[in-house]
Amino acid sequence: MKTTSTVYWSNLVWDGKKMHIAASSKGLCCIIWPKKPFEDLENWVRKHFPKASLVHDPERLAPYARQLEEYFEGQRRAFDIPLDLRGTEFQRTVWQALQEIPYGTTKSYSDIAKAINRPKAVRAVGGAIGANPVPIVVPCHRVIGKDGSLTGFAGGLDIKRQLLKIEGTLSN
Repeated sequence: MKTTSTVYWSNLVWDGKKMHIAASSKGLCCIIWPKKPFEDLENWVRKHFPKASLVHDPERLAPYARQLEEYFEGQRRAFDIPLDLRGTEFQRTVWQALQEIPYGTTKSYSDIAKAINRPKAVRAVGGAIGANPVPIVVPCHRVIGKDGSLTGFAGGLDIKRQLLKIEGTLSN
């Protein structure tokens, strides 16, 4: 018997900007940044869930959206939603390390490389961070340059700055 999985999606509005969020039956699997087209979500799902249908279901996504909204409003410091992270073993190891960075703190790329016992893999760590499918929940915005500078970020440095301000890491 052939089974086809389903990935459910909905929109979330943050700061007047629309984001797309998606979850499988196992948990949140993808967040698409504001200003990115819906096609980015479709392409991501096609790559990671090749036989899945993509179904709009705001009710199913409501618990995920609620926790993200609480975070944006400064009312949530940690997420307790299930995740369905799709990536290589190395990427998942990096994403696990990101989840261990406490709210309101930052680490450098080299700190993450050391944390996963791959101190020379700083560039690979950067690539894995850039491939993070559930930013914010897996807090890639908490990773900064070794010199304290805000560095490349898939959502754009303005969004990174906003997220760090929510957490009180940046004052201006």
